[in-house]
Amino acid sequence: MSVSKLSEALVKAGQEVMVLTTTANGKTELNVPTGVEQIVDGVKVFYFKRLTKDHTHFSPALFYFLRKLIIKEKKADRKNELIVHIHAWWNLVSIFSCLIAKMYGIKVVLSPRGMLNPYTLKHKNSLTKRLIHQLLGKSLLKGIAYHATSKQEYADIFAFTGKSPQIIPNFIQLPSAQPAARKINGEYQLLFLGRINEIKGLENLFSALSQITVNWKLTIAGDGDLAYVDNLKKLSAQKNIFTKVRWVGHVDNIQKFNLLSSADALVLPSYKENFANVVIEALAVGTPVIVSKDAGVAEYVEEKNLGWITSNDPELLATTISQSFGNTQKRAQIRANAPSTIKRDFDEVALAKKYIDMYSHLLGES
Repeated sequence: MSVSKLSEALVKAGQEVMVLTTTANGKTELNVPTGVEQIVDGVKVFYFKRLTKDHTHFSPALFYFLRKLIIKEKKADRKNELIVHIHAWWNLVSIFSCLIAKMYGIKVVLSPRGMLNPYTLKHKNSLTKRLIHQLLGKSLLKGIAYHATSKQEYADIFAFTGKSPQIIPNFIQLPSAQPAARKINGEYQLLFLGRINEIKGLENLFSALSQITVNWKLTIAGDGDLAYVDNLKKLSAQKNIFTKVRWVGHVDNIQKFNLLSSADALVLPSYKENFANVVIEALAVGTPVIVSKDAGVAEYVEEKNLGWITSNDPELLATTISQSFGNTQKRAQIRANAPSTIKRDFDEVALAKKYIDMYSHLLGES
């Protein structure tokens, strides 16, 4: 979402943008023409088939196209007007695209999207990541520019690379119309919305909820590995909260904002988040948030007093949830003030200018 919104905003600001991506759609492939220009929401997009169907996404056709594009720009004497902006790391599309750009002297910006931190390196395919880093990644990460979405991600990137990234927050999809807000009553309607994954800390949330005495209900919206979701459901039964948890699966963008506005609070107890778009989406409709201190957006929430910052330790999380339930005045203030705050702070035109300034600085322009 953030990458597509960035691309659309840059085009609206008069910049020339090309998106190169694969046909990856989870474990399946997108049914789209490959290797030819598609206009998606005003942006030029080129899709390429991948040879590997796992997380590596190896796509020789994409690499060939990128190399040909760079050579064309150099022949037209536009080398110094071109930037390759890579989003994410630890996959072969990102790594070989970076290699090709550096081979031809093209400036590179990397937005690692939370992938350059100790947690990500140690969890899920950690051996593959370490091999990639030692064989190629370590040398490629030298001499490129970095973009972080929060101060927390800044610290992670600096610790990993020794480089100071530019901090610019994510683009966020804001609601086209303000949904009707839920009226505060005796039942505390909590919501988790997002990818259901170990990093989200739902086990800790279940343990916390099993300890509190307030009248609560939890809705979980999103999808994930079926075996993992099944284990979470079994855990909720073991914690004697199975009947108080509602699983609604994946929701589309229209449903998302209606669901967010119908909750009393969004809960995000993640172990690690480079930013956490869903927190800003919740605040955009006036829904207070209970956020782990390990989410990049936590500092913003605390600065603006738009929710509660907590540890994902079950006992501390339980205490924070109970405190938020009792503080109806603060929740009412957030309902009233958060939408206008988010609209101002995440204005697309202002954010686009910050990204353009970053690119211009990298190219040595004023």
